Amino acid sequence: MPITVRIPPPLRRYTGGVETVETSASDLSGLFDSLEKKFPGIKQALCAADGAPQRFLNIYVNDEDIRFLGGNQYTFKDGDEVLLIPAIAGGSVDPRHPAARSMSSRD
Repeated sequence: MPITVRIPPPLRRYTGGVETVETSASDLSGLFDSLEKKFPGIKQALCAADGAPQRFLNIYVNDEDIRFLGGNQYTFKDGDEVLLIPAIAGGSVDPRHPAARSMSSRD
């Protein structure tokens, strides 16, 4: 029962640049273990010590947020496509930049 896992650019440093992986994992725990076996060190970027997905990691199965499909209890089906998307935070604007001054004047 193969599923396809899409690895986004921020996580490819763990995969040596590999963009797509096939695995026969049946659930998230198995997926994390399978990826760790192929790419040692990636698991720490994907899940917390208790095995739950990192809170900043969004997981989609066939374009649906896995949280709405049952979360950790979801069982992958043959042909599922899994996309792992780490949240990326923005920075702050330099207070000397004109945009920062105009934003602060709105307060």
